[in-house]
Amino acid sequence: MRRSKPTTFPRWMTPYIFCIWFLILWGGPVAPASEPVFDMAAIQDANTLDIEVLQNWHSVEGLSATRQKLVTINVGDLWEGQQYRIPVRMVVPANQKATGFHLTGGSTPSRLKRDTKPNQLERELLKSGVGLVFTVVQEPGSYGQRALAADASKRFAETLNPHYKIQYWAWPATLMRAITTAYAETDHFVKGKVAVTGASKNGASPSMAILHDHRMTAVHAAVSPIWDSPLRLCDREAWNELESQPGRRSMFSGGNFGPNFNRAALEAGHTWLDLQNFTADIADEVFISRNLDQLRQRSVDMLFHPGTHDSVAYDLAWGGSHHSDIPVYLGANTGHGKKGHPQGEQDQQNKAAFLLKHFHPEQVTGSLLPPPSIKHSIENGTLKVTVKFPEDASAETGRIWWIFDRAPDGSPNYLSELIPNANVALMQYNPALGQWAATIKLAPGASRVDFFSNHRNTIKHKGLSYATYLSSPYTRVEIKN
Repeated sequence: MRRSKPTTFPRWMTPYIFCIWFLILWGGPVAPASEPVFDMAAIQDANTLDIEVLQNWHSVEGLSATRQKLVTINVGDLWEGQQYRIPVRMVVPANQKATGFHLTGGSTPSRLKRDTKPNQLERELLKSGVGLVFTVVQEPGSYGQRALAADASKRFAETLNPHYKIQYWAWPATLMRAITTAYAETDHFVKGKVAVTGASKNGASPSMAILHDHRMTAVHAAVSPIWDSPLRLCDREAWNELESQPGRRSMFSGGNFGPNFNRAALEAGHTWLDLQNFTADIADEVFISRNLDQLRQRSVDMLFHPGTHDSVAYDLAWGGSHHSDIPVYLGANTGHGKKGHPQGEQDQQNKAAFLLKHFHPEQVTGSLLPPPSIKHSIENGTLKVTVKFPEDASAETGRIWWIFDRAPDGSPNYLSELIPNANVALMQYNPALGQWAATIKLAPGASRVDFFSNHRNTIKHKGLSYATYLSSPYTRVEIKN
């Protein structure tokens, strides 16, 4: 009996056979580079929400009478057999359907068990027929699911599959599935505008979700990532500079879209090239800066409050240089755990003005400012700065802030060394040139100076005034001594 010859393959197929063999032994999925993070058809499928009603629609009295409902939903499976469930509270006016709604994940399961008492802004939205939807975008450990969070982090470090990373998949999907939940309540909601707001993880999550879910029409996000800086893309030169800086670095500073996962991934067997490939591949799906054209084509309203000393939005110098057209307000000395500069804008009402203007622009007099251009020159030991808004925009005030020899983006001293109390000055407006101007005396021996300006414009809604502020691009200038 003749023995059959072993199966042979052309030499060119060897790498592919090796990859298949590796995946079989590995036993876990590795997301293909071309596979999107979200299946939007599944996200918008109300039939898979697996809704559990905790409190059915009921009337709630108060300064603004409402009808409210509390449910839990299945966002989806983090991995096979592991549901990610969260609560959603929906609030509509007492006597009409809501057209669109304001959405935020900045709540907790325990807080959502109680009927919502709308604040002044929320009452204004409800009066004009805008609904409210609240859900939970928080660390699972904060509400008793620490093991789930740890398991998800471990799986992500081993596979670099973004579906396992709660920051990449579960939190943005939570917001999108909350929209699906509300719009399934056809007796209480009519499709309209959906504005999403929040800070930190509740700023990052809507900033990612709005790139994928065209039902979202506005995002107001604070202390959260905006742009694709070299640190976020695991550029080795940028990381070498960061790691050379003195002090203990925050686990967030240097992270791609949340806490830094580099060390865990490297310890799990990945290389720096793996990290670079992963962050480059996912950048289009997470960063506002990579999607400006499509967002503007959709007429999405955007405003960001990154903070000047924040461990999550830690790359102001790079962002100001590369994305000067993204609207930001920079509260001096603000960020996670920061109290702000004593001369900061105490009357700032950006969020309220943003939402009122977005939902009912016809009820608002005035506009939020668009990003201005900024120019500078160094002459005779001084820095001269001019800021100019587009011709159809007019600011009421101008104030400039500066700091000398600030440490590199994301470094410990970048976060800890604040803008000195004295480093702020009013700017002068030149109506003939249509620009704001200031002159700053350079510190002897300084090698660079960082600066930005803040400008106010007041809008009115139903007789009430709201002070809004926008900043010029954060600018870093090298000083030749």
